[in-house]
Amino acid sequence: MHVPARRAGMKPLRSLSGLIDFECAARWGSFKLAARELHKTPAAVSLQVKQLEEAVGFALFVRHPRHIALTAKGQELAVAVGRMLGDLRTKVAALQRGDEEAVLRISTTHSFALKWLVPRMPGFTKLHPELDLRIDSNDAPVDIEDDAVDVAIRYGPVKDGDPALLFRERLVPVYSPALLGEGRSELTLADLARFPLLCERSPEAWLQLLNENRALKGDYDFSRTYSHWGVLAQAAAAGQGIALVPYGIAFQDILAGTLRVIACRSAPYASGYRFLANPHKETMLKVQQFRAWIVAEMTEMRRMLDPQA
Repeated sequence: MHVPARRAGMKPLRSLSGLIDFECAARWGSFKLAARELHKTPAAVSLQVKQLEEAVGFALFVRHPRHIALTAKGQELAVAVGRMLGDLRTKVAALQRGDEEAVLRISTTHSFALKWLVPRMPGFTKLHPELDLRIDSNDAPVDIEDDAVDVAIRYGPVKDGDPALLFRERLVPVYSPALLGEGRSELTLADLARFPLLCERSPEAWLQLLNENRALKGDYDFSRTYSHWGVLAQAAAAGQGIALVPYGIAFQDILAGTLRVIACRSAPYASGYRFLANPHKETMLKVQQFRAWIVAEMTEMRRMLDPQA
């Protein structure tokens, strides 16, 4: 295997000495304030940073008479070191508390947490009361190797055969029973023109479903849009119109009778939920227990969606 020659002047970092002092000084923008936090003298902090600068081969701070300022490279290193020390402190705190096996940290999207996961968590805690659950709902991408994450449930494009695939979604039109007129027991596709059709961001999915059911001809009201599937389902449950939502997001409301589904053909849809485990923790018992539980729950939901499957 060919190993590229090291560039002239580059020095390997052989010691982590000074990184804590540097991160603290970068955070405070002051050797004096960093020294106070670290219970050292300002001169000692300054010396540690100077030795680190010599080790890395570039300046980390511009030293002014009354203050210090990070260089461009110093700013980049400060971000990296701050993240590294944050992860390290989180891990040490968990080991000191002895809660690494007792705390399950789950990252997922806002809508999935609100409409599917949280309503079902009592079932999981009944099976595993020894686990302390921490749910972080965030639509932003997650670093699955972050020590603060044990497992993540993520929504997006999926492919059959993906071992991480939990459930391939299907969009279903749902409505509140409050929309039923006197003597009516259900709504059908023919009723769509009578109510606002609630959309997630755009009516594209609605148009695909209408096309699949040969119902494009009609005067439809697509004037109400929402930024999250969970909010869209809540609007439908409040009787604001008929919403086209992922089955998983509406599932709990369908079970409770708060929402009903209009029978129709589904349009092709290539999104769903994937189960991701932190590769450093995937063999831990708590992760295996949660995986087994959520796979069983998703299997049951799929069975209710497709009874003949």
